[in-house]
Amino acid sequence: MGASGKLGRYMIGHCLERGHEVVGVCRAQSVGKLDDVADRVTIVPGDTDDPDVIARAVVGCDGVLTVLVPWGVKGYATGTAQAVLDHAAPGARLVFSCGWHITRDGRDVYSWKLRAFVAVFGWLARVARFADLRDQVEACRRIFASDTRWTVVRGSDLEEGPGVGLPVWSRHVGDPVLASNRTRRTDFARFMVHALEDDALVREAPAIVGCDTPSALAHGGSGSGAG
Repeated sequence: MGASGKLGRYMIGHCLERGHEVVGVCRAQSVGKLDDVADRVTIVPGDTDDPDVIARAVVGCDGVLTVLVPWGVKGYATGTAQAVLDHAAPGARLVFSCGWHITRDGRDVYSWKLRAFVAVFGWLARVARFADLRDQVEACRRIFASDTRWTVVRGSDLEEGPGVGLPVWSRHVGDPVLASNRTRRTDFARFMVHALEDDALVREAPAIVGCDTPSALAHGGSGSGAG
């Protein structure tokens, strides 16, 4: 879900490399962005918060990768998450993306810079009717409350560039392993696709950071579920 965006394009690439059959959903006006992979994936045009679109797209799918984007002020992310929760096959792996600002249990520790950014950007985005971060919070609340086989991958600040490997993760922001706050976008997508087949990530909300960052190298260890 969100196949034509930057993260979605990277996820398609990683899925194809692993030999997965791919069905991608994107807005009708963005279908052209997938021309280079159109002969290798099935494309379903439509808004990702449209239950009918999602119902058609997920038929027969063992896993669903969803980019939770809080566009506008009409609950786009929440509608997308709910459509996936409602229509994915029983037992399917559901993997969602969001930012570090989402917390599952309230035990995350945020820097004043991140808190200030979320507060200021969130207010400006709502005033401009561009986005509503509260929508993403509600979407994740519904995911966390569901009895599906979900994972919510919480990304740090993203940068472009060649992949360096699978990011390391922690259950809580504030863990020293995450201090570098930097991940290559393609590696964020790599972690999303990896989560489809990693049962240790079922009903986890891993916060990730690039495996080559100073904090990961200093504190990473196995990079699995600290904190």
